[in-house]
Amino acid sequence: MKIREAHFFTEHTPLKKPFKTAVRTATKINSITVKITLENGTTGYGTAVATEAVTGDSLQGINSILDNILFPSIIGNDIENIGVNEKIIQTSCVGNTSAKAALSMALYDAYAKQLNVPLYQIFGGKVNTLVNDMTISINEPSEMVQDAKKAVAQGFTTLKIKVGINGQKDIERIQSIYDELGNDIILRIDANQGWNAKEAVKIIGEFEKRNYPIEFIEQPVPQHDIQGLKFVRDRVNIPIMADESVYSAKDAIEIVKLQAADLINIKLMKAGSLSEAYKIASIAETAGIECMLGAMMESTLSVLAAAHLAAAHPNITKIDLDPPLWLNDNQANLYFQNSKIQLPEVAGIGLNPVSL
Repeated sequence: MKIREAHFFTEHTPLKKPFKTAVRTATKINSITVKITLENGTTGYGTAVATEAVTGDSLQGINSILDNILFPSIIGNDIENIGVNEKIIQTSCVGNTSAKAALSMALYDAYAKQLNVPLYQIFGGKVNTLVNDMTISINEPSEMVQDAKKAVAQGFTTLKIKVGINGQKDIERIQSIYDELGNDIILRIDANQGWNAKEAVKIIGEFEKRNYPIEFIEQPVPQHDIQGLKFVRDRVNIPIMADESVYSAKDAIEIVKLQAADLINIKLMKAGSLSEAYKIASIAETAGIECMLGAMMESTLSVLAAAHLAAAHPNITKIDLDPPLWLNDNQANLYFQNSKIQLPEVAGIGLNPVSL
C-alpha cells in the first residue's frame, strides 16, 4: 500500500510546572505532529520536539526538513517496505534527528495499523505494561525534597534527580532528599553534562562515601568528552550511563569499544528513528550493557511510541518516560498513570491527535 500524502502541524503544550536541568529550563513543549496517509486511507502519526539546547533542532528547521526533504523522499513508496523507507529517511540528510524520528513513528504507526497489531508487537514484544520513574527538576534542595516527597506519595519508587549546577550544591541536594526518604527509594542521578571528569570523580566519590541508594550516574561530562566519560567510569563504583554521548548506533559502538560507560540511555529524538534506537539496544546487548529508554520533554504521542519500543527489546531494562505526566494533556492520562505505563491494545501506537 503506497504512501499518498504527508502533512504536519505545530503545537505548543504548557507544562504543569517548569522543568529544569543543568542545560535548560522549559515551561512548554514546542512540537510538530506528522501525519501520513496511505492510498486506502490508513493514517500514521508521529511527533518531533524542538530542543535547540540538546539536539540543535528548532521548529523552523524541523518544518523545513520535513517539507523539503523528508516528505518528498517517501511519498509514493510502499508502506510495507518499512526498512527501505527508514534507510531513505536516515540517509536523506545529516542530523535533523527530531524530524526523522517523527516521520519514522508515523511510518511504523501506519505499518502496524496495516497489520492490525500494536506497535510493540512489530518489534517482537509481548509485555504491555511498564514501570516508570519520576524526574525531580534541579532547584533549591528544599524544593527538590518537596517534589520528591510528592512523587513518592504518588507511588513512585524510583526518582531521577537532576543535578549538574555547582558540585557542592549537588551533594547538598542529594543529601537533603536522602535525609527525607532514606534507603527505600532508588535514586538515578542525572548531571546533564554539568561536571568535568575530575569534578565528577570527586562528587561521585562523596556519594559513595555516604552510601546513597544510587542506581547510576547519567552523563556526568560533556557529550563529546568520551575519554572523560571513560575516566570517570574507571574511577568510581557507581555505574555510569551515557546519554547525550550516544545518538546513533555508531556512537554506541564507540562507547562499547572504549568501555566508556556501564549503561546507555536511548531517546528517539537523538536516534532519529525507531529502528536506529532498536539497533543501539542490540549493539549494547552484545557487550552486556543494559539500556534505558528515555525521552526529552516531549509529547504524549512520541513518548508512547518510545514505550512500545521499550516493551519490545529485551535489553531495554530501565524506563524513564515521565514527560506526559508533566503536560497539561488529557490524552496522557489514558496511558500514563503515576508510575504505571499501560500500552493500548489497539493497532499502531494507539493515539491519534485530534488536530489532524
